[in-house]
Amino acid sequence: MKIIKHKQILEDSWTHLADSDEISSGDITLSISRWKNEKNELKSHSGNIGVRLAPADNVEDITADLQNISLIALDFPVFTDGRSFSQARLLRSRYGFTGEIRAIGGFITDQVFYLHRVGVDAFELKDQDQLNAALSTMNDFTVCYQSSTN
Repeated sequence: MKIIKHKQILEDSWTHLADSDEISSGDITLSISRWKNEKNELKSHSGNIGVRLAPADNVEDITADLQNISLIALDFPVFTDGRSFSQARLLRSRYGFTGEIRAIGGFITDQVFYLHRVGVDAFELKDQDQLNAALSTMNDFTVCYQSSTN
């Protein structure tokens, strides 16, 4: 699968594991509940570890562990749920997270520019045919009135 990362289309190296999946080697993402339950065992994992946040998840639940997390995947169950915008902004501006913040799920290409402004630097689109369209939206505006995390 391909993603947009740092304004480029790249191959994705991450595997999203369900709570019932066995831990595999390589770069993996886990739900926040699985991370909280298994983080001590995961310290010896051979790849990078990411955490998936649903809109209702509290960012503060992982702030003490941010140094051990390489990627935070913000799940958009539907494009009309904007809570993940706030999660991204908090992670970057309040908590200083410097790892990858990735949008996954049901966001739409029209939101990519605004997600990038609040700190999302990678985009995993369900429809791979929309990669170029989403990438082009990152240059929609050249002047912004508000400050940005990027």
